Amino acid sequence: LPAVDVIVPSFNEDPGILSACLASIADQDYPGELRVYVVDDGSRNREAILRVRAFYSRDPRFSFILLPENVGKRKAQIAAIGQSSGDLVLNVDSDSTIAIDVVSKLASKMRDPEVGAVMGQLTASNSGDTWLTKLIDMEYWLACNEERAAQSRFGAVMCCCGPCAMYRRSALASLLDQYETQLSRGKLSDFGEDRHLTILMLKAGFRTEYVPNAIVATVVPDTLKSYLRQQLRWARSTFRDTFLALPLLRGLNPFLTFDVVGQNIGPLLLALSVVTGLAHFITTATVPWWTILIIASITIIRC
Repeated sequence: LPAVDVIVPSFNEDPGILSACLASIADQDYPGELRVYVVDDGSRNREAILRVRAFYSRDPRFSFILLPENVGKRKAQIAAIGQSSGDLVLNVDSDSTIAIDVVSKLASKMRDPEVGAVMGQLTASNSGDTWLTKLIDMEYWLACNEERAAQSRFGAVMCCCGPCAMYRRSALASLLDQYETQLSRGKLSDFGEDRHLTILMLKAGFRTEYVPNAIVATVVPDTLKSYLRQQLRWARSTFRDTFLALPLLRGLNPFLTFDVVGQNIGPLLLALSVVTGLAHFITTATVPWWTILIIASITIIRC
């Protein structure tokens, strides 16, 4: 069985949430070699993290890397990759917990040498907190079991999400320089890590797939402000990395081309329709039928 290295980047994480994450990893039923690298990325609550480290110091599978300052998720991941040597690398976000068989199920999918990355099914661990978290949980189900499942049918999941994404080390090693040095507006990028790494895998000729029975629960935003901030960050990543993915479209199934184009053109058309509708209403006190039709159509398509 391939050795698996689990990397958990953490920054200012609640120690209780981090402990739950690590407990779910410690309980994995994977019969092969499993090593866990927890990277504290210069957290301000370092003392609390040290208490978590003290608890897991009795488990030889766990190693803690304490970075002196905050350097971002990419460099935190790379710090752990440099100290590890497993055949497969699993990223688990520090606010996520994974089902007991996740490593086994993802590793099983990686038996195919053409597969470079796989992801599990996301759920909201706090879905019962507010109406918003419940809706986000539903959104995750649709995103995974419709969008990702369809993309996986063609071996081209466009974003293997960070809460639970496994990579083949031999493929990952050749992409780290590109991954670490991605620029955004002339500066090193500090967002969109998951999508960018997935696109790099596809560009390198590897398949990326979705494993629906590998379940991960992650904490989702419970206020509109935090949700909108998250969505804005994800949208920036989607638009930016779509340009990187454009050369791939010629070799992909037409469905995937439609899907990628729709993800980017749809929101732009929706925004344009809202703006023109408001302008028309301000000047004429009416809203044209075509504005309502476009908004309704795009909303239905996106859902």
